[in-house]
Amino acid sequence: MDLSGKSAVVTGSGRGLGLAYAEALAAAGASVVINDVDAAAAEAAVKKITDAGGSAVAVVAPVGDTATANSLVETAVDAFGRLDVMVTNAGILRDRVLWKMSDDDFDAVVDVHLRGTFTCARAAAVRMREQGTGGRLILVSSPAGQRGNFGQTNYAAAKAGIVAMARTWALELARARITANAVVPVAATEMTRTIPAFAPLIEEAEKTGEPLPGWLRRDEGFGTAQDAAPLVVYLASDAASEVTGQAIGIGGDKLTLWTHPQEKAPAVYADGGWDADSIAEAWAAGPGSQPETYGIPAPRPPEERG
Repeated sequence: MDLSGKSAVVTGSGRGLGLAYAEALAAAGASVVINDVDAAAAEAAVKKITDAGGSAVAVVAPVGDTATANSLVETAVDAFGRLDVMVTNAGILRDRVLWKMSDDDFDAVVDVHLRGTFTCARAAAVRMREQGTGGRLILVSSPAGQRGNFGQTNYAAAKAGIVAMARTWALELARARITANAVVPVAATEMTRTIPAFAPLIEEAEKTGEPLPGWLRRDEGFGTAQDAAPLVVYLASDAASEVTGQAIGIGGDKLTLWTHPQEKAPAVYADGGWDADSIAEAWAAGPGSQPETYGIPAPRPPEERG
């Protein structure tokens, strides 16, 4: 996967998954714009990449507004002459159950994740269309957006919206040869350590220095940030020029494709339409006979599996 001559922006790339994406892109030959709200983290990321022989510059700013999005694109063009890849990774958490979640909790997360993805992707799409050589929008989603997660109304809603935007932009940008895909990573990060199901496993690995257990990497698809980075490199490459509109999961030893919502059998019909009583009568033996699950299942070690 040779990305020489390509330029990429990675939002939220001072640490964690974003840094892993930026490092992997740079190692493959791309020039990278690092973005973070933490100036020290951003500069450290730039130094790490340049010390390894790569090319990187930093923009210290919170994503969300149009000015930041435009600045990221302009920095890539000024520093590297073009923009080929936009990776929208920046994110924050404000976890609360519904009845305790404030307007500010909701708005802050939606502004960074959902609006930040929109403004950065829009600015990138404008530039890529002007260049006329195609491009890549790589949007970072989450299993929480696919399944829901306790205490994460704001985060789950934003991450679900990101997948919907990827599918919409895949349609709108196809003629310009710009692909749009969502990445659904599962990795040990500061964010996942807030999830009760994963926190003890991350803490144990950090305490002992041992790798995450094989069953967790394979069965649960849970690994390190570096495990998720190769998917971003692939999607940024010419090899993925025909891959668009997809939500692709990666973590540990597992690579998968998330389905999109669709009507589920069995469907039932009533001539002339339905009333509430007839729905109640038909539900259990019809659509309700195979209800969908929800929530992110807790990891189960092999000895607890049936």
